[in-house]
Amino acid sequence: MQIEVGLCLPQEAETVTLIRSIVSDALEKLGVTEDCVDDIRLALSEACTNVIVHAGAGDEYEVRLEVDDERCEIRVVNTGNGFDAAALSGEMPDERSARGRGVAIMQAVMDDVAFTSEPEAGTIVHLTKALSVTPGGALHRLRRRR
Repeated sequence: MQIEVGLCLPQEAETVTLIRSIVSDALEKLGVTEDCVDDIRLALSEACTNVIVHAGAGDEYEVRLEVDDERCEIRVVNTGNGFDAAALSGEMPDERSARGRGVAIMQAVMDDVAFTSEPEAGTIVHLTKALSVTPGGALHRLRRRR
């Protein structure tokens, strides 16, 4: 089984709730466990919020979701100015800081987080997580047929 969905969204805060809902609903219907869905939803929220906060004004962004029997891969793509992706360490900022935790949160809840960023080409956040499934759910049944 392979599911691929792509959405182009305006760079507005309301779209974070929309994309979280679409991805969560799809994963829940496939029988992905609640904890796994929560982790994916949290990482996706952080990635999309970063686009809205840091990408150039008026840019659209794209979210691509790929789900197979074993894992979920998400790419959040924007066409902003890009940034030094190598400088992202995922370390938590000073506890008094109100910002800067997104990368560390994504890395804490996902199996793999990677960034591709180039000036004038934009940024892609790659998120990957192995799926844990509920016994008897759709993905569990598909796995058993193999």
